[in-house]
Amino acid sequence: MNKFAMTLAAGLLGLGTAAMAEVKVGMIVTLSGPPAALGQQAVDGFKLAMDDLDGKLGGHDATLIVEDDELKPEVALSKANSLVESAEADFVVGTIFSNMLQAVFRPVTESETFLISPNAGPSTFAGRNCNPYFFVTSYQNNQNAEVMGAHAQAAGYKKVFMIAPNYQAGRDNMEGFRMHYEGEIVDEVYVPLGHQDYSAEIARIATSDADAVFAFTPGGMGVRFVRQFRDSGLADKVQFMSVFTTDETTLPAQKEAAEGFLAAGNWAPDTATDASKAFVAAFEAKYGYVPGGYAMQAYDAAMLINSAVEAVGGDLSDKDAVRAALEAADFTSLRGDFSFNTNHYPVQDFYQLSVAEREDGAWVTSVGEKIFDDYGDSFAEECSM
Repeated sequence: MNKFAMTLAAGLLGLGTAAMAEVKVGMIVTLSGPPAALGQQAVDGFKLAMDDLDGKLGGHDATLIVEDDELKPEVALSKANSLVESAEADFVVGTIFSNMLQAVFRPVTESETFLISPNAGPSTFAGRNCNPYFFVTSYQNNQNAEVMGAHAQAAGYKKVFMIAPNYQAGRDNMEGFRMHYEGEIVDEVYVPLGHQDYSAEIARIATSDADAVFAFTPGGMGVRFVRQFRDSGLADKVQFMSVFTTDETTLPAQKEAAEGFLAAGNWAPDTATDASKAFVAAFEAKYGYVPGGYAMQAYDAAMLINSAVEAVGGDLSDKDAVRAALEAADFTSLRGDFSFNTNHYPVQDFYQLSVAEREDGAWVTSVGEKIFDDYGDSFAEECSM
């Protein structure tokens, strides 16, 4: 073989190797303790998307590495370092909780690895600290609470009692509710993350003269709070409004205790898009439970990555090209309308949700009135990207 032929053969071999390059995705979610159901929904949603894509992303073989952050920042940090340094992940998908995202944000983005959040959307990275390597397929934390605040204002509630755990997402949700609510906040209570006994807080609600409660108590916190609130008899006197308190991760345990309670979100299992209907049916058939927003947003995260890898022909070395492909969001979101704002947080519709029992006996959230159309977060204007 002459020198030209050897050079040509080597080049063709290199092209073949590039064409068969494996896409590596690292996923960091909470899979320990009471909030484990939230992380499991995200894992299952992402895996279902990969099943629908025949195990590939952008037509290329793909590997998913799942890590449990144990809801401990130091563990999340260690797992993030391992994914970008040892596993050499092309994308990191995570996290569920905002304090975990704050722990992994710098090591992932500073390594110039794309970080895709399927749930946590803190205000800290939506404005001045926005980052070209960070994308969100869920929402900005404040937004769902803004929906509830707008609903409370329109419904005429005069006095609202607010409760949330004392971490970034809790503070964001409190601020979000106040954005569109002009009535009186009779009390604003922060509890530790993972709080279980709400007797003292319920006693304060009972004496507050509030006509509505706004709660952000995700996962196991929500199960406990809803049950204790119902058992106290306050549900007959005070309207219960929440975000991520009555959802598909908590309702299997809350059931009738959450009946008549209101929520807010960008999607529910009865969303009427064809893609969503197919997703819910496939998810329930595969996993045996009802998907919630955590699963939907993780499915969309996988489809977002798939669209970007396909757009660049599997060449992930050109970071600018990958970023542009991610920004294009050229995929069909299960929720319907979806695009990225200048800060890489979504522009999307938001709804008032209510708790309902399906004909098969499953307790779910159900789409009600659309509160915001093509709604972007209020921090995007501070982002200089």
